[in-house]
Amino acid sequence: MRAFAVFVVLALLAGGGLWFWSTQDGGVTNAGPAAGTPAVDRRIPVRLATAAPQRFETVLESLGTAQANESVTITASVTANVSEIGFRDGDQVEAGRVLVRLASAEEFAEQREAEVWLTEQRRELNRIRGLAADGIVPRQQVDQQRSRVEEAEARLGAVEARLSERVIRAPFSGVLGLRRVSTGSLVTPGTAVAELDDISVIKVDFTVSEQYLGAIRRGMPIEARSIAFRDRVYQGEVTAISTRIDVATRTLTVRAEIDNADRELRPGMLLTTRLPLDPAERLAVPEGALVATADQHFVFVVDADGTARRQEIRIGRRQPGIVEVLDGLSEGDRVVEEGTLRVRQGSEVRVLGEDAA
Repeated sequence: MRAFAVFVVLALLAGGGLWFWSTQDGGVTNAGPAAGTPAVDRRIPVRLATAAPQRFETVLESLGTAQANESVTITASVTANVSEIGFRDGDQVEAGRVLVRLASAEEFAEQREAEVWLTEQRRELNRIRGLAADGIVPRQQVDQQRSRVEEAEARLGAVEARLSERVIRAPFSGVLGLRRVSTGSLVTPGTAVAELDDISVIKVDFTVSEQYLGAIRRGMPIEARSIAFRDRVYQGEVTAISTRIDVATRTLTVRAEIDNADRELRPGMLLTTRLPLDPAERLAVPEGALVATADQHFVFVVDADGTARRQEIRIGRRQPGIVEVLDGLSEGDRVVEEGTLRVRQGSEVRVLGEDAA
């Protein structure tokens, strides 16, 4: 019985001590923050971007086929044997160069005969003029002889024309293709001798939608690429626009010319064309800064005091990573690019990167 009383007294004393300790500043139950502990930063961490001018343009991309500036298949116009070939495959030739000579012995003989006949008739005309001056023959004979001279001149001209058909010349300057005939070959009208292409300038035709008809003008610059020369960008300009629109595809054909002084491009190559329309410098922000709600677009602008405010903007064209701002922002405005999901109207923000600096 005595032991039980002692146990009760000890339990009461222990409970009182515990209560006393818990009510003191150093107790565990009501302990406050330790001295020197920093306050919690409740600002929202974000990354900012600055609204600044960027180059925007509507780009029309299409496929086109390279064509020579001038192109022709050189053919014979008479039936004869090839007597001489004056070129090799792939030669660069000038306009008027003799490429092929055909057998023409008969024509040369006719030419000589016509020249002799013309000389004789002219000599006779001079003799009759002298007699007419002395009054020995009438003036009518002078006129008759002059007609004979003109007839002889026409005969010689016809022979020379037939003779010129036996000489095949380059109609313009360019590069010859593969030779199609050999010495001794019998050619007939239409027989192909070789191809001749002027590739100093390459023409490329491509199609665009009719909706861009009002935006395309002659002289506009274009860019072209070829799979054969992946690292090269060829510069050219629009030279012609088709007068008709394809009723099946509602497209029109545009022709551009590309300088090809180094002869890299060849007729028939597939080219990817790029035609920029209405290029201009416009205010832009990163696409990540946009907050879309239905058909409206917003950004969070951060003021000088570090407070974010929601600003409605009107956007235009898009390019990879950026969007054109037509209204609602000024150049130099700072907008939230990363962290927009956590930011609200009036939120205080902490700019990542600035703190580290």
